[in-house]
Amino acid sequence: MLKRMPVGIQTYEKIISGDYLYIDKTEYIWNMIHLSNYIFLSRPRRFGKSLLCSTLQAYFEGRKELFKDTFIGSVEKDWVEYPVLRFSMASGKHLEKEQLERYLLNILDENERRFGLSADHPDPNVRLKNLISNVYAKTGKKVVIIIDEYDAPLLDVVHEETMLPVLRNLMRNFYSPLKDADPYLQFVFLTGITKFSQLSIFSELNNLKNISMRPDYAAVCGITVEEMLAQMSDYIDEFAERRQITRDDAIMQLKHQYDGYRFTWPSPGIFNPYSLLNAFQDYQFTNYWFASGTPTYLIEMLRKFDTLPTDISSMEGGADDFDAPTESMTTIMPLLYQSGYVTIKDYDETFRSYTLGIPNNEVRIGLTKALVPAYVMPNTLIVNNTARNIARCLAKDDIDGALALLQTFLGTVPYCNDTNTEGHYQQVLYIIFTLVADYFVDVEIHTPTGRVDMVLQTKTTLFLFELKLNKSAGAAMKQIDLKDYKSKFVLCGLPIVKVGINFDSEKRTIGEWRINRE
Repeated sequence: MLKRMPVGIQTYEKIISGDYLYIDKTEYIWNMIHLSNYIFLSRPRRFGKSLLCSTLQAYFEGRKELFKDTFIGSVEKDWVEYPVLRFSMASGKHLEKEQLERYLLNILDENERRFGLSADHPDPNVRLKNLISNVYAKTGKKVVIIIDEYDAPLLDVVHEETMLPVLRNLMRNFYSPLKDADPYLQFVFLTGITKFSQLSIFSELNNLKNISMRPDYAAVCGITVEEMLAQMSDYIDEFAERRQITRDDAIMQLKHQYDGYRFTWPSPGIFNPYSLLNAFQDYQFTNYWFASGTPTYLIEMLRKFDTLPTDISSMEGGADDFDAPTESMTTIMPLLYQSGYVTIKDYDETFRSYTLGIPNNEVRIGLTKALVPAYVMPNTLIVNNTARNIARCLAKDDIDGALALLQTFLGTVPYCNDTNTEGHYQQVLYIIFTLVADYFVDVEIHTPTGRVDMVLQTKTTLFLFELKLNKSAGAAMKQIDLKDYKSKFVLCGLPIVKVGINFDSEKRTIGEWRINRE
């Protein structure tokens, strides 16, 4: 029988003792503890950060019996036991200042009781300072500190100009004793989703080593294709059998749905572990990552920065543009990257420029659905049903039927101030076509003679769209022919269909369209 999937289990001891599947990441831990005494790692939610913290804790507590079949178990000889203070900020969300102070005092109290200590100082930073020195005095050994999701109390207020500075100052004060406690500390490890500047959070912890974009730690969290093929091969076979597809098709579809994360360059493609484990457990291609949490703060920030849905599909910038402190960002790029909604797709070493894009189909569909209420209409059922019916038409190569459905649908979209712009209709069409089954859609595709407004590739056909507002479908088709857009795509191996669409701003929908099959 195959080992059980450790879905939702974040405790290393429980995985090993319960004989769950464990993808060995202890070589990264071994390298980390020999790299620096102060380590910071940023990764998106549900990527295994908490399990990594738990594994570190078990190692520093000298629990040799839990590592007998791992890399560390084969190289560690001494197994020194250290006192470990572990703080999880994951439950410190949606709290006011006083509530957050009580939360910090509570997790300090839990650690104090673990070592038979008691304290009643009302200030969290003083309690932390005393806890470190008292544990050191009681055990005679240097202390290991593990802080998981250090930024959790700040994420939901990152868009609020009033609350963010208040909570940020509180967290900065809480972490401040770490610098002066250096003589008592053996190792400090912090994880988070976003990157707040050292000035605002770790004002004096200038020796904190950030490994988030180091190539040698690219796969410290998540599951690589190589790890899946080597350590999950039997699960792939079972998955393929249950889905009644071939093993090669199962691998291809799993990669399309959940693979594609890169947090540095070069880097192997990395699966979202939460989604992959759930898929193997359920034998489904569900959007597990999005179902596990609503990115409300992300939608608020997209609105704040006037980000268009089409802007997210491809972005370019230097590392300083996206691996940047969240609270001082001037674009949405850092939050999108650090939260896992876009990832590194390519790197131009000559100009030190990264191309970022959506990592996989799960994120593409999930993010698009999350954008529907803000960019199309609040009634997501109508939007999803429209996309579904359009998919049925396209499956039969019925582009006329698909456009008729779009025409009817756009007439139901509530009025907004943007209906007098061609860009408004391009954004709505992009969202609808993105939701359509498993097709590729992109906008503003460059050709030698111009830019194609929109490209939609189905399993059987490549559609080239030219969009006009208050002109004519004939004018749109004329531009496609004049610019010879088709020549760029002749090698795609699919029949090419040209589609000219004219939108009527008064009716706020498609006025007419013209289709040319060659």
